Amino acid sequence: MFPFDYIRPASVTEAIAAHGQGEEPRYLAGGQSLLGALKLRLAAPSTLIDLARLAELRGIRRDGACWVVGAGITHAEMAVGVEIPALAALAGSIGDLQVRNMGTLGGALANNDPAGDHAAGALGLGAEIRTDRRVIPADNFFLGMFETALEPDEVIVEVSYPLPCRAGYAKLRNPASGYPVVGVFVAQTGGEAGVRVAVTGAGACVFRLPEFEAALEREFSPAALAGLSVPAGDLNRDLHATAEYRAHLIGVLAGRAVAAS
Repeated sequence: MFPFDYIRPASVTEAIAAHGQGEEPRYLAGGQSLLGALKLRLAAPSTLIDLARLAELRGIRRDGACWVVGAGITHAEMAVGVEIPALAALAGSIGDLQVRNMGTLGGALANNDPAGDHAAGALGLGAEIRTDRRVIPADNFFLGMFETALEPDEVIVEVSYPLPCRAGYAKLRNPASGYPVVGVFVAQTGGEAGVRVAVTGAGACVFRLPEFEAALEREFSPAALAGLSVPAGDLNRDLHATAEYRAHLIGVLAGRAVAAS
């Protein structure tokens, strides 16, 4: 690692103030991505600002027709604390035991890994990402590979997930890393939101499938997806899977997610 200063603020306000004083500051949540980058010298922040113990970022509560989850809640806590079965199962499937007990919801969303499970849950349910200064709909939050709508000093405080009528998540898990090679979250919601289908692991960042959503609006069943396909041209290609295989997986996993809902 390169040398850096370490700050443990007592509040979100203190954290933001500390961020404004550093030359190259970075927020630290669970550290499951950032610490690895530091060890490999792929990141060289001047200051780490630890958000992990802030009470403002903790807590899970029911708020009307939504579940609101603090950004500092770990994947393991979310798996047992949120009464949306598909979202709880998603959180409980992330990585391994250490990752689930250290990694946080806010850290995962802010990092926006191309194969992030939580991105699929947030986009698939049409969640709201609430920061220290505004509310960002999930549709406007994920911009590209490791890129979000957050300002450099902005802190995710909590995430509000609408309760779906039905929802399911299915993924093909990389046996080494635990990241999804492809993951698909499907939700049938009430009101104008209708059906949403979110895919992770297949592109530069999470994305929706309007054709799949329209088909499931007409009939919410795996059979409704028969004959639909996803072009492979813009999908990821790596040592784990070709773009063509990922395109095939999207259709298979979408059907499994619907069946599991």
